[in-house]
Amino acid sequence: MALASDPDALVPAARDGDRRALARVITLVEKGGPEGRRALALAFPHTGRAHVVGITGAPGAGKSTLTDRLIRRARGEGTEVAVLAVDPSSPYTGGAILGDRIRMQEHIADRGVYIRSMASRGHLGGLSAATPRAVAVLDAAGFPLLLVETVGVGQAEVEIADRTDTTVVVVNPGWGDTIQAAKAGLLEVGDVFVVNKADRPGVEATVRDLEQMLDMGGHRPWRPPVLTTEATADAGIDELWAALVAHHRHLVDSGELERRRAVRLEDELRAAITVTVEQRTMRSAAGDAYRQAVADVVARRVDPWTAAARLLGE
Repeated sequence: MALASDPDALVPAARDGDRRALARVITLVEKGGPEGRRALALAFPHTGRAHVVGITGAPGAGKSTLTDRLIRRARGEGTEVAVLAVDPSSPYTGGAILGDRIRMQEHIADRGVYIRSMASRGHLGGLSAATPRAVAVLDAAGFPLLLVETVGVGQAEVEIADRTDTTVVVVNPGWGDTIQAAKAGLLEVGDVFVVNKADRPGVEATVRDLEQMLDMGGHRPWRPPVLTTEATADAGIDELWAALVAHHRHLVDSGELERRRAVRLEDELRAAITVTVEQRTMRSAAGDAYRQAVADVVARRVDPWTAAARLLGE
């Protein structure tokens, strides 16, 4: 088996700092299959050490610039950092079409930074379906800080809170659609709120609105701070960094980190079962019987639900 697809060679190399091997391992786990599963089996025992921070918010909120500044801040502390930037997918190739790495060019030569763009491939929730697998690989590779930037899809991207330790919700001044925000659940999932582009009019009103809505949510063991930043000018980044450190300390001291990760792993197990069952079902349903079922459904002789039940022997 070639080194490019041999998990038993690639995973140890990635853990030893080989960035090319790391990229190949992530590609394997994105594709899935036996090699991807083997790579995850080798990586998983070395996970659970990284602080995973999700950065979410509507398109245009400035998530990528904020992520870039957090990378710079982390490196100033001597902390190695990996970034998963989830982008919309090309309808033609399935690949990421925004390419957040382009916006983070200054870090390319830094061995303490690893940036990977991932295509959402139509997956709702602002993430790629392969995001948890890639996070596991980067965690196993020894990065103490992982930043996961969502695609920016508005109401659907609350899934990020189920996949990270700390969720940063980024909004802009004049963010007046608070009803939609409440429907999206962002106020419930956010651990830190950032009003970015704070040089624009309306920042005070936006902060006040967020504070009031958080107050109406009742008592929480952790009161999410509402911060202002102007990421392009590096304003407020130190305060954001301090909030991330404080939240991680709270999670550890309260035992919430262990609880959140246990829930997350159970969710990932359930998701893995669903994917595995679906794949096995499609394999078993393939062939003449499946093609006949498709023909019957297209001709409207049989409805899709009855056809599916017949294929599965129900």
